[in-house]
Amino acid sequence: MKALIKVGYGCNDHCSFCHTLDVRHVDAEAAEVHAKIERAKALGHSMVVLSGGEPTIRPELLAWASHVARLGMDFGLVTNGRMLSYPSLVDELARRRLRYVYLSLHGGTAKVHDLMVRSQAFEETYGAIAVLSGRGLDFTVNCVITRHNVEHLRGLVDAVRPYEDVRLKLSMVEPKGGGAALFEHLMPRVSDVAAKVRDAIDYARSLGMDRVSHGAIPLCLMRGYEDAFDDLKTHRFATMIEVGEPDFYPVDDLNKVQPEASCRGCSASGPCPGLYRGYHETFGHAELSPIRDRPRSNSFHWVLEETVEAPRREGCPLLRDGVSPWDRGRHLFVRHGDRVARFFTPTRDFSDAELVEIKHARGQLYVDVAREKAAPDDFARDLCPLERSAVCAGCPERARCTGLFEPRLDDTRFARADARVRAHLARLEGDVLDVGAGHGRYLDVLAARAGAIRYRALDPDPAAVAALAARGLDARVASAEGWAREAAPASLDHVLVSRSWNHLADPHAFAIAVERALRPGGELFVADDAAFGLARTRAQAARAERSLAALEHYRNDVAADAARALAEAAPGLEELERHEVVPGEGTLWTLRLRKTR
Repeated sequence: MKALIKVGYGCNDHCSFCHTLDVRHVDAEAAEVHAKIERAKALGHSMVVLSGGEPTIRPELLAWASHVARLGMDFGLVTNGRMLSYPSLVDELARRRLRYVYLSLHGGTAKVHDLMVRSQAFEETYGAIAVLSGRGLDFTVNCVITRHNVEHLRGLVDAVRPYEDVRLKLSMVEPKGGGAALFEHLMPRVSDVAAKVRDAIDYARSLGMDRVSHGAIPLCLMRGYEDAFDDLKTHRFATMIEVGEPDFYPVDDLNKVQPEASCRGCSASGPCPGLYRGYHETFGHAELSPIRDRPRSNSFHWVLEETVEAPRREGCPLLRDGVSPWDRGRHLFVRHGDRVARFFTPTRDFSDAELVEIKHARGQLYVDVAREKAAPDDFARDLCPLERSAVCAGCPERARCTGLFEPRLDDTRFARADARVRAHLARLEGDVLDVGAGHGRYLDVLAARAGAIRYRALDPDPAAVAALAARGLDARVASAEGWAREAAPASLDHVLVSRSWNHLADPHAFAIAVERALRPGGELFVADDAAFGLARTRAQAARAERSLAALEHYRNDVAADAARALAEAAPGLEELERHEVVPGEGTLWTLRLRKTR
């Protein structure tokens, strides 16, 4: 994992959109950078990347690179590349483990690039690409898109194409520093940027070049190009530190927002960058629309990185070492006896905000104790709950710390949740439709109601339906959407949606159909699992990644989300009972509603 260190904000370019427009006079002392390199090593990073401003104009550059190499880490640069047009300097850096370069080029010609950086820089910057290419580097050329170069992206493709080891990234300008001060002069509409970026990617592919990515553009505007998304996390940056900051902080997306009105329920919300906050404040979110038809995962894994001795008598290891470098959602510390294990999740199926919600607000984190399974199928047996350690109670750092967790053995949360569902089913009478019945998890309790209910099951999986039919049940192959189109009015007393709500591609249409199909006084019962995280060894995580299990969820709704969707689509359904997922409870939430008219 990479640590990003800002060494100062001075620069030999004068980019109009520069993030650090107002602090270009500020530089870190050499000793400060030296100490931060050592801190990066102590935090377990494998690479230090220097940025600025422009790090290559600092006279300490080679000394810093040497220090990084002596500590056994690789070295990288975020740079405008001008100094790297000198082969002798690049040779010296290569001997000091230079492995990564992220170079800024904002036009394929001198006219465009020099206009953007307000310097005569193109020959040096573009020349650096030739010097750096062919050295086995992890090498990206990044273009920041403003009104002044948005029409010239194909030229960048042509410029980079000859260098087969170079990736080209096309990024939306951020309204920060110069981007904020010159907002009206620089800021294009994001939908226009997306159209030009799609065109540039298509153009590159038509030339046999599949090395163009995009950044900071909402994924709903890049349909069909989602896999080309690129940001600091895809480059495996974990932490960063600005000049004068006392310690590293996790790389985050706090400068971006996913507006509720346009993004709620979007199945691409995990990897999507959303909109820059300054852009959203000015232009709003009308250009966005949620993606509804993309399956997503309902779980993720924290992968074991390290286990260390941490005697309980010495107190909290996080407080001793500092809480700020550890990501509140992505890191996980688990204490067992006098040892503490550190886990990390690189998942892009979930956003940073979702990870924090799952971990801290809902408490849905578990140790995977099913050693040989690719995925847990019996939660009560396969998952050991994790709960916040007692040492966290009353801690002044609790609200910003990633937390210390401990396993809770002999827990009954899954049995309690299952009992709630069974208690409801045991009261059913009349005509019952089980939507997404699967292989019949609760057939024993339904069979016990045979004299009181007339049961029918729907499922899109022919194998599941065949298994139900073999047990003498009225079952047929049908999707919820197909049933919704033909549902007979006022024909049902109960509709069951047990662990299949988040499988519905169109819950709005389904809710309308349920309201129509229920008799007055009839009930809808919904139960599903909230998203959760699993602490796993590397071997377990690798086994899960190799699994052929298909993604089937379109959302990761909890009871509140389902209740809101049903209220909007089916106002004739009155909510009777809701059980949310909270810390100390299992993954299963339930919702019961009655048709009032």
